[in-house]
Amino acid sequence: QVQLVESGGGSVQPGGSLRLSCAASGRIFNRYAMGWFRRAPGKEREFVAAISVSGGSTLVANSVKERFTISRDNAKNTVNLLMSTLKPEDTAIYYCAAGLALPLPTSERQFDYWGQGTQVTVNS
Repeated sequence: QVQLVESGGGSVQPGGSLRLSCAASGRIFNRYAMGWFRRAPGKEREFVAAISVSGGSTLVANSVKERFTISRDNAKNTVNLLMSTLKPEDTAIYYCAAGLALPLPTSERQFDYWGQGTQVTVNS
């Protein structure tokens, strides 16, 4: 069992930055690939970024490429999402997820555990 708790959400003006963190419980965090998804108002949840167990491989959605960076610290059982140059369309609830089956999962069904989400609002 893995429990995930996101933090770092909030309100920011367009062009600003936020860093989301996800703290994972359990000793086997370093067996799981990790990912971030988001659900914007009125839309389905979508993939944002994923990182492999070692942290050596990452994948970022085209919509946020070059603005968002995913990283992890296996010693601290955390995964982070650094978001820069934020746009109003980045407004969403952001979810952290953990997946065991694939090296770099990207779809919801490839993840086994989910956090409750943290709200990010980008407006002026």
